[in-house]
Amino acid sequence: MLCEDSSGIMAISQHATTLVHFKEGETLLEFCRKYKHGFIILIYSAVYLLLFFYLERLPVHGYHVIHTVFDDMIPFCEVFIIPYLLWFPYMIVTVMYFIFWNKNKREYYQLIFNMMMGMTLFLIVSYLYPNVLHLRPEEFPRENLFTDLVRWLYRTDTSTNVLPSIHVFNSLAIHMSLASCEALKDRKLVRRGSLVLTALIIMSTMLLKQHSVIDVCMGATLALFGYLVFYPQRALETWDESAYTAWRKAKHRHYKL
Repeated sequence: MLCEDSSGIMAISQHATTLVHFKEGETLLEFCRKYKHGFIILIYSAVYLLLFFYLERLPVHGYHVIHTVFDDMIPFCEVFIIPYLLWFPYMIVTVMYFIFWNKNKREYYQLIFNMMMGMTLFLIVSYLYPNVLHLRPEEFPRENLFTDLVRWLYRTDTSTNVLPSIHVFNSLAIHMSLASCEALKDRKLVRRGSLVLTALIIMSTMLLKQHSVIDVCMGATLALFGYLVFYPQRALETWDESAYTAWRKAKHRHYKL
């Protein structure tokens, strides 16, 4: 709804200007030049969505069914629709942070090229290896607001082309970018919150019967590959720290004996 008084309109305009970092006297063209690096992920997202919807409607003679015995052991829990849907603002807000607020463009390119790599491989797999899930419950055990949201999700998102899980891959890619961000190295709350949300999103993909355990494992494996490729220094530091910690513990046990 639009504000009828001029003061309300001015307040909204000032708020929007603050969000996109318009400076006094800065033209739209100058703004676009300043943040032109942001168009890369914007254009790719548009192309990705077009190709994704094309694959969703592409006639397929047969699908490979994704299923493991572990999927049958995981219960359905509609409450996890909350973290599942939080994936969208989690991803969008993080990308916007690296475009508009974080001054380290190298970290921005690490994030978007990692995401683009994983999403492109997902499209290739979906085309070469059409896959489907048969995990969704025919009837919900309860009727509430959460099951209504899950029912809406099932209607809008088919159970085809689920391998690897992009929900899992992008969540891990986003978390890796925040955990590796130099400007956020002292923001423990942000990093821990990101870790918790990522874990909940991964759990939600299985508890909502949106993905199989195989999808989740493949998405996590793809994220690990992206971490090694786009964050090699960080991965090496993590490995060195883990190896050093293991060595210290072994040495401590040795002296204790």
